[in-house]
Amino acid sequence: MQCLSEIKIGLISTSDRASKGIYADEGIPALKSWLKRAVKNPIRFSEALIPDEQPEIEATLKRMADEDRCDLIFTTGGTGPALRDITPEATLAVIDKEMPGFGEQMRQISLHYVPTAILSRQTAGIRGKCLIVNLPGRPKAIEETLGGVRDESGNIVVHGLFSAIPYCIDLIGGGFIETDETVCKAFRPKQK
Repeated sequence: MQCLSEIKIGLISTSDRASKGIYADEGIPALKSWLKRAVKNPIRFSEALIPDEQPEIEATLKRMADEDRCDLIFTTGGTGPALRDITPEATLAVIDKEMPGFGEQMRQISLHYVPTAILSRQTAGIRGKCLIVNLPGRPKAIEETLGGVRDESGNIVVHGLFSAIPYCIDLIGGGFIETDETVCKAFRPKQK
């Protein structure tokens, strides 16, 4: 049996009110729950619950990518059109390469559920050997975005983001991620 290496995943929830304790953050617990089901590797999480302040978001992304050496960072929240929603701007300010397909796919998935998906400004990008992805803030939307759209029989209608994430991380020199195919099948080109 193959021994899978530990994967480092950063989880950042951006919320003024949750960071002040006005209500409980739901984004990080939802992400951890889904990732523990989907990823077979042992995972070391780096977590931060912070306000919607661009300098703080940028500093946290940089720390997780550069110092914590995360293979993958998910942000949750702060991606809508409201004045305080600035997670995409903070992400774009710290990445080396933008990966616009992730935002396009998130909106495509969300449009199956709500017409307001067009208001989302989620994006993704690469900093060094780390993939950074902005996710929605609601637990149900997080699961739908990562896992994809399924029909009544459980068959995939629209692939979720996580189907492409392990191969993207392979390409940028991050850790090898193996998934539980009953939750999310990772797509990689066939080896010759």
